[in-house]
Parts: sequence; structure tokens; C-alpha cells
Amino acid sequence: MRETNRSARRILITGATGAIGGALAEAYAAPGVELHLHGRNAALLAAVAGRCRALGAAVVTQVGDVRDSRALADWLAELCREGTPDLAILNAGMNTNIGPAGEGEPWPEVEAVLDINVKATLAMVNGLLPGMRRRGAGQIALVSSLAGYFGLPVTPTYCASKAAVKAYGEALRGWLAPEGIRINVVMPGYVSSPMCDAMPGPKPFLWSPQRAARVIRRGLERDRARISFPFPLNLGAWFLAVLPAALSLRIVRLLGYRQTGRP
Repeated sequence: MRETNRSARRILITGATGAIGGALAEAYAAPGVELHLHGRNAALLAAVAGRCRALGAAVVTQVGDVRDSRALADWLAELCREGTPDLAILNAGMNTNIGPAGEGEPWPEVEAVLDINVKATLAMVNGLLPGMRRRGAGQIALVSSLAGYFGLPVTPTYCASKAAVKAYGEALRGWLAPEGIRINVVMPGYVSSPMCDAMPGPKPFLWSPQRAARVIRRGLERDRARISFPFPLNLGAWFLAVLPAALSLRIVRLLGYRQTGRP
């Protein structure tokens, strides 16, 4: 049964069954807030929704795969007919890597990473912007990664996808700010989660999802163009982007971001 409260602040979160997405849902859950949570795992999504309802929020859930472009567009159209969200956090994502022996990224996983991290993110923005522009207000947070600053040898497609999201969000902010629409790029470092655990290489300055959610919410409330954390990892990632590429590659290999054997 759908819960509706037109006076509530409407917040949309995709990837709500992930570590950061679930923590963000609970961080925003409160009386007078209407949460729209999207995820692929029905059981996990129901559990997140239950915790948010216990905190007083009205919750609407949508189970689906963001790679299904038609279903995604239809769902967004229905949602926006009822009232375009005030805040949308586009958090759905996945990763792949070259494997422990450097055998390479499986092509089906490469396609899935690009479809979920990039194509679905752009599709979501495309579905949300018309309502926000008519209203002259709204906020969209695009979840990139510190990996978007410089390509790590062990996760090339993931890094490329997050660099695309970063550039797209920055471009949108410059375009839409005069219309009263706030666009923010979120660039987390390592946040404890199954996806993070599966990534190869060291994971310095590992944060809990709850800590990450608090920093993201504070950054969105302050309308920061980039919400990057943790310090000093974010500073180091930024330096990798501005240093000569040959030197940056040497640094990331010395830090342990390399294959451990040969296929």
C-alpha cells in the first residue's frame, strides 16, 4: 500500500539496499519526510523501509533494476506526476575488477557497470529535471567516487564510470544553478560494504556507512559542489589527478593497486 503525504519533504534514493544508500535513508527518515527508496533486492529493501518507518518517515519502495530503461522511465514519470522529489540521491552502482591475476574485466560486467553507474544515472536525471525546472527548485546528488579523480589499474571501468558521473554532475551544476536547481557530486573514499570488500587493493581510511551518510547529508544541506571524503585520502586522490600521469601511476602501484600475478 502506497503512503502519501503531499506536505512531506519528498526524497528519492536509489541503491537504497546498499551500505551508503541504506544509511542515507535512515539519516533522512523522520516525521514529515516521504522517502522513495529504489533497490533490486526486495527483502533488503523491505528491511530498510521498515527501519525508516520506525523513525517516523512515510516510505514508498520500488523494486527494480535500473538497467531496465523502459521500467525506469515509467516509474519516474509516475513518481513525478505525483510530485517531483525535492531531493534525489542517485546512488545505485556496481564495480568490477581485473581479477587477482590480471586476467581482465569480464565484458558482461563492464557493460553492467556502464549501464548502472553511467547510463542509468543520466536517465534518472533526464526523468527528474523537467519537473524540477518547471518548479524552479530541486536538488540532485550524483554519487561518484574518489576513484573518479585518477584511474586505478585494478578497476579501470569503475574508475571511468565514476569520472563520467563527476564530469556530468559538474556540468549540470554550471548549467542549472541559475534556475534554482542544485547539483552536487558526492565522492566517497572507502566505505565499509560488500562492494568495498570485493574491491582489490588496500582500503585506507575506511569509514562506516553511517559516518559517510552524516557527511553527505551535511554537504548537501550546505550545497557543496563536491562532497569528498575522507581527508586526507581525498587530497591524495586529487593530487593524483594533477601530478604527471607517469608519476601518479608509479605512486598507485607502490601503494599496492596492482595485480598479484599473471593470467
